[in-house]
Amino acid sequence: MPHPPSPARAAFTLLAATQITLIFALTLVTVPLPAIGRELGVPQSGLIMISAGYGLAFSGLLLFGGRLTDRYGGRRLFLLGLVVFLAASVAGAAAPGFASLVTARFAQGVGAALVAPAAVAVLRASLPDAERYGRAMATWGGLSIIGATAGTLVSGFVATWVSWRWMFLVPVLVALVGLLLARRLLPEAPPAGRAALDLPGGLLATAGISLLSYGILVTEEHSWTAPAVLAPLMTGIVLLCAFVAVEARTRDPLLPLGFLADRERAPALVALALTSAGTALLFVLVVLYLQGVQGWTPMATSMAFLPYAVALLGTGRAAGRLIASFGARRVGAAGLAIAGVGALLLSALEPQSSFATGVLPSMVLLPVGAALSFAATAVLITASAPRRQTGLAGGVMNTAMEFGGSAGLVLFVTVATSRTAHLAADGAAQTIATTSGYAGAFAVSGALYLLWGGVLSIAGRTRATGRSAVH
Repeated sequence: MPHPPSPARAAFTLLAATQITLIFALTLVTVPLPAIGRELGVPQSGLIMISAGYGLAFSGLLLFGGRLTDRYGGRRLFLLGLVVFLAASVAGAAAPGFASLVTARFAQGVGAALVAPAAVAVLRASLPDAERYGRAMATWGGLSIIGATAGTLVSGFVATWVSWRWMFLVPVLVALVGLLLARRLLPEAPPAGRAALDLPGGLLATAGISLLSYGILVTEEHSWTAPAVLAPLMTGIVLLCAFVAVEARTRDPLLPLGFLADRERAPALVALALTSAGTALLFVLVVLYLQGVQGWTPMATSMAFLPYAVALLGTGRAAGRLIASFGARRVGAAGLAIAGVGALLLSALEPQSSFATGVLPSMVLLPVGAALSFAATAVLITASAPRRQTGLAGGVMNTAMEFGGSAGLVLFVTVATSRTAHLAADGAAQTIATTSGYAGAFAVSGALYLLWGGVLSIAGRTRATGRSAVH
């Protein structure tokens, strides 16, 4: 980010630390899940809910959180969300059993759904200059992947040396600092009038997204045709169709349908969801490959992500300058292409592949591409939004990242498990079948990266362009 005035820089630092922590909280239990299961006596199906409870609440409530932000003001919702997030994090650290831990994770997600769109609105208020705000959003776009990487790295060390409960310390500390400093450092993002809350739309969107997310989630335990999967999926689809119908007739809708029809915003939202899904796929399958196929320890697996973190941070620092020079659309398309190459390299994985030649190149290329894509899509989604819809833009952006990422991850993993099952049925050794399944999922994700990079490169070309951060 270029050097803004000191108050704006301080506000950005606080907001950025908070955004990183929201995504850190999404992944903080990923590596320690087996240890949590042993300590609390939780079966595999329960572990899934501990891991996903946060994301279900987070993605389901983001649109409504955006509307609350635009109605009541960014700083007010930011503080309210931090209070909920802090209380839930403390409860998670002290949870005596499965039910209390799952409840705490859901409550964390509720707090995060209030904080995330509010943070975007407050950032807009602290940087009224459009060009400076666009460059700040380029940096903002890479924060989520930093949080996810930090969660994976730190959780491996914590799970090895202390207790998984200490993973909740980071959200607690950041929320405390945010509550102490927010009134002094953050400007108030004024409410955009007293628009109606659109409660029918909010309820339909929240229930629909949550049920779809849950239906996709339980495919880890059931087949796609099982009633436990079909019932929430079909109900979620019906509710979201009803949501669209309600929004089309509502005078002041929660999500104006035209907001999604923008010729640059729509493909950018898909690119953001795809990048989020592909990033999650890398974390999940590389961890499973290194530990399950090659026998690495959790700590060694965490160390394997250090090159990823270095490449990510280096690219994140350069993304804003690249977008200012070449435009968000071109940078986003290039990022998807680079990530696609990285994913396709992993499609050659074998059980005995060397880390240095079989995994490491992708652990550099994928974060470079993802960082560019996240930064560029954040600019394309938010920079052209009217001030009265800043909270909405933040909510839509985070929904695409969380729901789209989760749904895409499950679809990619389904490709992997289907290929593994097919090869195992044909008599292939388990390690060969498993690794081939992983490779197949990376091949599909790589092809989609390249395909959508081409789409993004031509999206919005008919629009008049200038020398803005967006174009």
